Amino acid sequence: QVQLVESGGGLVQPGGSLRLSCAASGFTFSIYAMNWYRQAPGEQRERVAGIFSDGTTNYVDSVKGRFTISRDNARNTVYLQMHRLKTEDTAMYYCNARRIESFWGQGTQVTVSS
Repeated sequence: QVQLVESGGGLVQPGGSLRLSCAASGFTFSIYAMNWYRQAPGEQRERVAGIFSDGTTNYVDSVKGRFTISRDNARNTVYLQMHRLKTEDTAMYYCNARRIESFWGQGTQVTVSS
């Protein structure tokens, strides 16, 4: 069955860095667009970054220059490298795979606080 398993979240101080990973299984990873979303309490889920099967990437404006999405098709894994984290980056971060269907992981919590 399809699985997306996120890891790498945690508590970090403002200005710090984290790298999130999402290990995928149960579908042909290389042909899917992969996305990272986040949702803070009381807020709508927001698409943070995406990477297409050809490697093209895009980002929400608030994270441009700080976050980098990448994928390793040999490992069926997508990453989100986050630098210069801010308190407003605090949220549950979700991995998403999309082609015709859309699959979701369970999320990993990122908390940015001093």
